Amino acid sequence: MTEDAPKRTSLYDEHVKRGARIVPFAGYDMPVQYPTGILTEHGWTREHAGLFDVSHMGQCYISGPDTETTATALERIVPADILGLVPHQQRYTQLLSEQGGTLDDLMITRTETDGTFYVVVNASRKDHDFAHFARHLPDTVTLTRREDLALVALQGPKAEDVLAKSVPAVRDLKFMHYMDASIVGVGTHISRSGYTGEDGFEISMPARHAAKLWNHLLDDAEVKPIGLGARDSLRLEGGLCLYGHELDETISPVEADLMWSISKRRRSEGGFIGAARVQKELAEGVARKRVGIRPEGRAPARDGTIITDMTGRQIGVITSGGFGPTAGGPVAMGYVEPNSSVPGTPVQLVVRDKPLPASIVKLPFVPNRFKR
Repeated sequence: MTEDAPKRTSLYDEHVKRGARIVPFAGYDMPVQYPTGILTEHGWTREHAGLFDVSHMGQCYISGPDTETTATALERIVPADILGLVPHQQRYTQLLSEQGGTLDDLMITRTETDGTFYVVVNASRKDHDFAHFARHLPDTVTLTRREDLALVALQGPKAEDVLAKSVPAVRDLKFMHYMDASIVGVGTHISRSGYTGEDGFEISMPARHAAKLWNHLLDDAEVKPIGLGARDSLRLEGGLCLYGHELDETISPVEADLMWSISKRRRSEGGFIGAARVQKELAEGVARKRVGIRPEGRAPARDGTIITDMTGRQIGVITSGGFGPTAGGPVAMGYVEPNSSVPGTPVQLVVRDKPLPASIVKLPFVPNRFKR
């Protein structure tokens, strides 16, 4: 493999053995679907348990002399309430630029080790993110990349039953919390989280043991391997942002309707990179808002599709779109002017130079079933 060739996760051979169609994604060769196809994989995850390889994501530990020091350092970089995390608790947040645009979205977990936090970032941004953290962390706080770890996600209504056969205590694990456990002799970090809109778990483990755990989980009749195609349709139906689509360096968390991830204390105190724009938009409003969109008919509207009002004036753009198998038709997300963001507002989508009718709808398209 040349330096520019796609990388492969420790589960690559397992995907090939099971007949996966491999595509380049975020610098990796990844399975987009298995022989049964995206629609079947999507439905299986909604009804049973789907197993996803997400080992391309970036994992690291950020550590300081004590929890307060590390949390305070992180709060200068991200807008979430990190000081308020209790041991084993996880929180969703963003990295922002000085201008308040979103550099990435990520998960931060307070471990049981004093002063140490576990962080997972997006695959396409991990080199950028780790360098960003390194630039802004004080000398007393260090970031350790964990390229030796793999990550899988077990998602769906049967995920708890499946995992409880190996780790009975997961039945008591709260949403956005983690526990350490051994599965078939492999030490794992299990969090109750995921990005499908379904209940489920993300499991980190040494990469050298990933295939053993992967195949153990797939031995259960309730579990099937799922590729990137269904992962995208599931998160789209769940109204969940994807970096590079709903989030980028021009879009703020306020515009993206992610203010639930920034606590009242952080909104008022600020003190994080990009806070000036966040506080200004909270006080004065935004120029655009993320919304759900339901096209009429069966034709999906892809990202980049222009959104107009009923007079033909452009008011926004689609950022993600496709067929929603559970929703039973095309679904999309995008940004529109605030006065066009009310659910029920009729709009038009310009597809092949033809305006097609659609309407603004409330997100998500399919109710999320996180176990809270």
